[in-house]
Amino acid sequence: MSSGKMEGPSAPAVRRDPYEVLSVTRESSDQEIKSAYRKLALKYVLNSIFSMSLVLLVSFIYHFRGSQYHPDKNTSNPEASELFKEVAYSYSILSDPEKRRQYDTAGFEALENENMDMEIDLSNLGTVNTMFAALFSKLGVPIKTTIAANVLEEALNGTVTVRPLPLGTSSNGKVEKQCAHFFSITINDQQAQAGVVIRVSSAAQSKFKLLYFEQEPNGGYGLALQEDSEKTGKVTSAGMYFLHFQVYRMDSTVNALAMAKDPEAAFFKRLEGLQPCEVSELKPGTHIFAVYGDNFFKPATYTIEAMCAKSYEDTTGRLKEIEAKILAKRNDLRQFEIEYRKALARFQEVTNKYNQEKQSVDELLKQRDTIHSSFTTVRTMINSGGVTGSSSKIPNDDSRLDSPAEDGSFDGKDKSNKKKWFNLNLNRSDKKG
Repeated sequence: MSSGKMEGPSAPAVRRDPYEVLSVTRESSDQEIKSAYRKLALKYVLNSIFSMSLVLLVSFIYHFRGSQYHPDKNTSNPEASELFKEVAYSYSILSDPEKRRQYDTAGFEALENENMDMEIDLSNLGTVNTMFAALFSKLGVPIKTTIAANVLEEALNGTVTVRPLPLGTSSNGKVEKQCAHFFSITINDQQAQAGVVIRVSSAAQSKFKLLYFEQEPNGGYGLALQEDSEKTGKVTSAGMYFLHFQVYRMDSTVNALAMAKDPEAAFFKRLEGLQPCEVSELKPGTHIFAVYGDNFFKPATYTIEAMCAKSYEDTTGRLKEIEAKILAKRNDLRQFEIEYRKALARFQEVTNKYNQEKQSVDELLKQRDTIHSSFTTVRTMINSGGVTGSSSKIPNDDSRLDSPAEDGSFDGKDKSNKKKWFNLNLNRSDKKG
């Protein structure tokens, strides 16, 4: 079973109150905090199982629809990584009485003064700890497990079995999960001066760590360096290079977390993951290395090689040259990011103005069309009954007088004449009377 610890960057870039993250109060007990963390962790496990089911579906589609559906291009989940990092960091504070007291007293500043690193004990999750870490690792969440305490203790006590590994040879093996195979490499003055390279690879893409131990006064071995395996092509590999010049290792976690916040920032932060190796040369004598099985459910198969750089002078020279170019490129990217951000801000400003101007022009043309359409002989009338009708011209009295009757006669004029004649007869009859 895993030792259940996880290590990672010191803290999320944007930090919320740990009590808020875990949905607990400042008066919550240690057990309540632990239960809250467990609840959130189990929630992530269930979500991860669902996500992995989608990955399987995507893999099925891939075989029929093309490479854009390949599961390797869809399994990473940087957002989940950032959320888990926030929960884990919050729990690392509240689960430690001293760190919790410091936070309650002075907030994050007190923890920054202590240069606190995040290290979570996944064993607090009980029987789900291994599944929890494995699922997130499969989904692309950058989880780093620490070395099992019993392995480090046995090394310090000098009770481990050490196998000799001469320079220029290799050895194949299979190491159980959370266990280690130890190797001794002896070098002379000339080999130490030329430089030494130790590499481990796994064609089965096993997850492992390459460890370097220093001799302790009591005869035991103390851990000095460790390199986590990284997937390169169809294999996983890790290496240590003692070549008398600074060699760098890549911490992919930095890039993954940057992508979670801003996909564009991932490019600019890609080279920020370069970290200088602490040891650049080995002295003549015997040195202890180990391959640690970091798989969650099964043993790690590996091949370890020990090489003298004397046989690789051209390769060593190219490595030194490319390391210098990468460092220079990292500085260039830092400057270019500033220029890019300014240009992007200007582009956003111009784009917003473009949309506003386009909307303004469209509105003016719409108003113009409305005004043009008002020039017409067609009118709409509403009578007293609310019924609308239209005609090309509003009729006047003269038109009614001139309009013919149904029989073809001018009915309007006849009525007028009859009225006058009737009135005249009435007047005449009155006079006679």
